[in-house]
Amino acid sequence: PDADATPTRPPPASPPHAPHVEGKPPHAFTGGGRRQEYVPDVRTDNMATLPRIFREEMGAREEKGQNARLSSFVGAMAIADLVKTTLGPNGMDKILQSASDPKKVIVTNDGATILKSIAPENAAAKILIDTSKTQDSVIGDGTTSVSVLAGEFLREAERLVDKKIHPQTILTGWRKALKAARAALEASALDHKGDPEALKKDLMNIARTTLSSKILSQHKDHFSKLAVDAVLRMKGSTDLEHIHIIKKKGSSLRDSYLDEGFILEKSIGIGQAKRIENATILVANTPMDTDKIKIFGARVRVGSMGAVADIEKEEKNKMKRKVASILEHKPNVFINRQLIYNYPEQLFTKAGVVSIEHADFVGVERLALVTGAEIASTFDAAVPVKLGKCKLIEEVVIGEDKVIHFSGVEKGEACTVVLRGANKQILDEAERSLHDALCVLSQTVVSTKTVLGGGASEMLMAEAVDSLARKTPGKESLAMEAFARALRQLPTIIADNGGHDSSDLIPKLRACHHKGQNTMGLDMEKGTIGDVRELQIVESFKCKSQVVISAHEAAEMILRVDEIITNAPRQRGRP
Repeated sequence: PDADATPTRPPPASPPHAPHVEGKPPHAFTGGGRRQEYVPDVRTDNMATLPRIFREEMGAREEKGQNARLSSFVGAMAIADLVKTTLGPNGMDKILQSASDPKKVIVTNDGATILKSIAPENAAAKILIDTSKTQDSVIGDGTTSVSVLAGEFLREAERLVDKKIHPQTILTGWRKALKAARAALEASALDHKGDPEALKKDLMNIARTTLSSKILSQHKDHFSKLAVDAVLRMKGSTDLEHIHIIKKKGSSLRDSYLDEGFILEKSIGIGQAKRIENATILVANTPMDTDKIKIFGARVRVGSMGAVADIEKEEKNKMKRKVASILEHKPNVFINRQLIYNYPEQLFTKAGVVSIEHADFVGVERLALVTGAEIASTFDAAVPVKLGKCKLIEEVVIGEDKVIHFSGVEKGEACTVVLRGANKQILDEAERSLHDALCVLSQTVVSTKTVLGGGASEMLMAEAVDSLARKTPGKESLAMEAFARALRQLPTIIADNGGHDSSDLIPKLRACHHKGQNTMGLDMEKGTIGDVRELQIVESFKCKSQVVISAHEAAEMILRVDEIITNAPRQRGRP
């Protein structure tokens, strides 16, 4: 070019939508003497065109595929590991302390009690907790076993998923394995329904086995007899409301006893008889106080003290009429859920009627049940009131407290267990342990089949599942083998918790079951294997079967998860 030529101005800038100029890169344009580049953002461009489902900025989130499955596995296995050390006769205890109330302390090894006290954020963990609660409410025992077994199922499932085996293939194998395990368990069960003596012996052995892992293990013979006697009094009923448990500090657990009757932790009114024979009882839930107006914000204005006296006189007359309507039903014992003030108490004393005030609601409900009464709130002559019957009511002393003892109640199956102990924590744990034993025994009276404990039933089911796996082709056999390994983990954990060498005991136990010695199990007192039928280690068939079924269903539900969606918290708008 000519060096003396006059410089010319640059060409005008091309707009962003101008066609591509040769020599320029795509999406490049010039303007203002500068070169600019436009780089498209595929993510933001697509977001502008696709509808938004989750509002991440508000707290919503989504986990898919392997991440969701891993999150579920980790949460469930963490719950299982939490209660694993409490399993078996040598399991350890946990101390649960409330953050809001430091004085509230619970010492327990009951799986359901531990899991009820925690509030995990993981959804799979909540599934295991609900399963444990269901086991506690339906059967009463096996709450720890069902959580641990479900956790072991998921541990095995995680290994299979890592080997690229589809969850649906695993579940198909598990269902076949569960069917084989239940068939083997049912085939090994014994039923002594037609022999009362053998059934009572089975109940005693089940109670001992249940209490062996509780705080009552040192006195399991004493409490086993106590629990069996209480359950047999119910004559086949599963309603544990007939068995009342009261706790009194002092003495030792050995001094606990079963009382044939009902005990109410209250005292009889002042100046009234302390012993009543052939009692006719009226149970009520009605206000027997007149010194306050029970309308919120209401006030009474009077012009003189004479008007105040007139109001008090009318209140007394009203209470007198109410007491008279109660006495028309001719009871000689009046028990009220609410307070009884001095004036009505004087009227009852003058009429020769014993009055008991402020009985707790649970006590009133149970008392009405065992005496055959109905709780009344109105006493008009036109409305009949059903009264309860009792042969003897007397005031007795337990420890340092006065209580009222009802004997000869209408429902003879009613009884009361009086627990003694050094402190509140021991008494609470003793009550939980005894309640578990009572639940299992009441279910066994209805479903009388029994199976062997000490890990024998788990090894028997595992052997049956292994036998089926050897006959099954394809990947389903791997799922069955994993099912069997999970079942063998229960006796393994029991041995480990007792400080024994599980790597030595479990292979020996497996070899015995492979030879057909199906009664062999763990002898935790000697740290060896032995014949658990001779050792009288017996469990309820219904309890053992429910543990396996519930653990499988919980593990199957968690394994089927492939996505976790967390909703955004609800936003509180301003009024």
